[in-house]
Formats: sequence, C-alpha cells, structure tokens
Amino acid sequence: MITRSKYLLSLFAALFLILLGIQGYFIYKTYQVKERDIYRSIHDQLTGYTDKLEEIGVKEMRDDSLQRIILRYYNKQINKKDFLASFIKDKKATGERLSHYINNHYRNIGYDISTRIQYNSIIHLPDSIKLIDQPITVYETKNKVKNPKISSTGTWETSSTQRDSKNNHVERKDTFLVKSKTEFEIANIKSIVFKELSLLIICCIALLFAVLLLYISTVKNLIKQQKQVEVLHTVVDNISHEFKTPIATLKIASKALKKEWNPDILPLIDRQIIRLENLMLQLHQDEILTEITAVKPEDWGFFVQDLAFTYPAIDFDFKNIVSKVLPFDKNLMETIIKNLCENSVKYGSSIVKIKINNTPNNLEIEISDNGSGIENKELKNIFEKFYRIQSNNIHNTKGLGLGLYIVKKIITKYNGKISVFSQLKTGTTFKITIPCESIHPKIDDTQNFS
Repeated sequence: MITRSKYLLSLFAALFLILLGIQGYFIYKTYQVKERDIYRSIHDQLTGYTDKLEEIGVKEMRDDSLQRIILRYYNKQINKKDFLASFIKDKKATGERLSHYINNHYRNIGYDISTRIQYNSIIHLPDSIKLIDQPITVYETKNKVKNPKISSTGTWETSSTQRDSKNNHVERKDTFLVKSKTEFEIANIKSIVFKELSLLIICCIALLFAVLLLYISTVKNLIKQQKQVEVLHTVVDNISHEFKTPIATLKIASKALKKEWNPDILPLIDRQIIRLENLMLQLHQDEILTEITAVKPEDWGFFVQDLAFTYPAIDFDFKNIVSKVLPFDKNLMETIIKNLCENSVKYGSSIVKIKINNTPNNLEIEISDNGSGIENKELKNIFEKFYRIQSNNIHNTKGLGLGLYIVKKIITKYNGKISVFSQLKTGTTFKITIPCESIHPKIDDTQNFS
C-alpha cells in the first residue's frame, strides 16, 4: 500500500512537471509567433512608406542632384568624403519625414522603433564598376539599430544623359544600379508581446497553480487516509484481545456451572454481558453512555470480584471506604476500575491494590501495582487515543490503546483529575479525584480477592 502510494505520488509529480514543460513550451512558441506577427506588420507598413518616401525624395531633388552627385564621384570630380557628405545631405529631408512618421504612428502607442536605411552598393553600368566598397547609411533613428530583427532590400536604377565636351553632337548616357536595405528593430518588443499575452500567461499560471493545489490536497488526504488505515488495521488486529476478559470470564463461569450449581455465577454472567455491550458502544461510537445508573457501595466490590474471577492468579487487594450511592454512572465507574486494573495485569503485575475513598467533596480512586512500570517519556502520551507503550518500536502487549483514553475521557466528563506515578521494574500508581456532593460518614470495608 505504502509502496503503491509512493509510486502514485511520483507519477503525479512527473506528470505535473510534464504539464509545466508543455505550458512553458506553448507560451514560448506563442511568444515567437506573436513577435513575428508584430514585426511583419511593422515591416509591411514601414516598407511601403519608405518606398513612397524614396520616390518623393528623388522627385524633390533639384536638377537630378542624385545622379549628378553619383556621376561627379564616378568622374572623380569630388572625393569620397565630399561624395558621402553631399549624398547624406540630399537625403536629410527624407530622413526627417521618416522620423516624423515613426513618432506619430508608433511611438505614441508604445512602440520604440529603430530604423536604418543603407545603400549597400552603387554600380556603374555597363562596365560594372563599384563606386562604394561598404554600405552607406542614408538614415538612422536616434536609437541605433543594434540587432535588426527584419530587413528588406531593394534595387533601382538612376541614369543621366550628357553631351560630350569635345563633340556637342554626341550624347553619353550614364546608368547606375543602386541596391538599398532597410532594417527595423523594436527595442521594447518583449514588453509589448508579454503585454498582449498577459491574459494567456495568467490563465496558464492559474491552471498550473490549481493543479498544484489539487496535488497538495491529494497528498494530504492520502497521508490522512493512510494513517486512518493504519489505525483501522491496528484495531482489527487487536479487537479479539480487547474482548478477551469478558469472554474469558463467561467461559470460566460456564465451566463452573457445568460442574456444580452456584447462584453467585449468574449475576457475574449478567455483568459480563453488560460489559460486552458497553465495550461495543465504546469501540464503535466512542461516546459516553447516556443511560445513567448510579453506583451503589456494593458495586465497587462486584467490579473487583469479576476481575478476581477472570484473573485467579492475580492478588487483588481491595479497600472500599464508601457507604452511599454516588452520583456517577455505574458503567463508567466500572470502565475506570477494570481498564486500569487490566492494564496492570497486562504489564506484569501480580498484586493490584484498589482503594476507593471519599471526602466531603470528592471521590478518590487509587490503583497501584507491582508491574514493569512506565518510562517517564511515555507518561505524557499514555492517555492519547490508540497510543500503546512500546519498547524499541515494538509493542510488547496487545490492546487497542483505548483503555486509558476512555478513562481520561470519563474523568474529564466529571471535571475530575487523574495523575500517574511510575517507576521501572517497581510499579505504577494511578490517582483519580472526581468532585461530588457530600456523602454519609465513611465505613471501612477492607477485602482481599485472591
């Protein structure tokens, strides 16, 4: 049972970890898809705008300035430094328009977009001479593009026609192939995606938390049920022994009647039948009996007589100093006396002393024996339900562990007190004090049952 429970707990934990991994992988993939969708949407919008912006910028250049700048550089009329400066200057207006567009359309809604437009190559056709050996950054936002997530490339031609300086009737056409690249990056893409996925993430976390709570609750219930099963097994294993005393008494009485008629045995049989009924009620209901039968002075002697009849080898030294009917339930008082005395017998006593006394305000019961005694560390636990004294984690005597628990419960019902004093290999003494009304003067009734 325990091994199977451990297996189930391990399986539950493994499945929870698998579920946790699936949820994490699902969120990660959803994040990637959402990030691509955002970049694709921004890319389509910015690419369409930059294409139009490039066309507008070219049209606004006076006297074909773009072609003139490229041509002058090709003809080595200006150096590379002047070429780049002139080139970027002519693109300044285009960059300002792009910056204004980004601020108006994206920054106001929380998108921190970085953009960069480069010319990767400028080639003179048809001789395929490259005018630049590295990309020229035409425009870049204030926030630099560090790790571009998406980019687009474009190719277009620009041409110019001029007359030969030596022959005015000869025209020369210069064509240049320009390859450009536009790159985008959203600096706060993670916060944007997580914000849009916040509801999904919260739902996933709530689901995992609910499964975890269910797991913890299941483990607690399983542990609780295991303890209950262990207690039930203990009860089932020892129930026959709990009924041993009254059954043994009835057997002995039956044998005695077969040998010879003895009218004193019939009341003993009746008392043991009642005892069995009370044990059943205590075992199954664990409740104090509701029918009250007051205890008479002679009843105390009957309690001990039954014990002496059942355990003929034990010397029961009984002293009764009570002469009045007391306001206590007879069945409960019998349970106190017999449970304590039978405990003494179980733990090796040969002599059990019972003293019943009263003061004007209290009933006093003292039961002592010469048994094996109880260790001090065990004394605080002996009144707990189902607790049994053990040695080296082994129970040396059989029982349900209910006897002293029931005794304590009865005494508590009557607002009484019980104390125990014990010494190993010497014996144990239980002292009980229960408050009651004033009673008649005491009569010393000392008897010995052996």
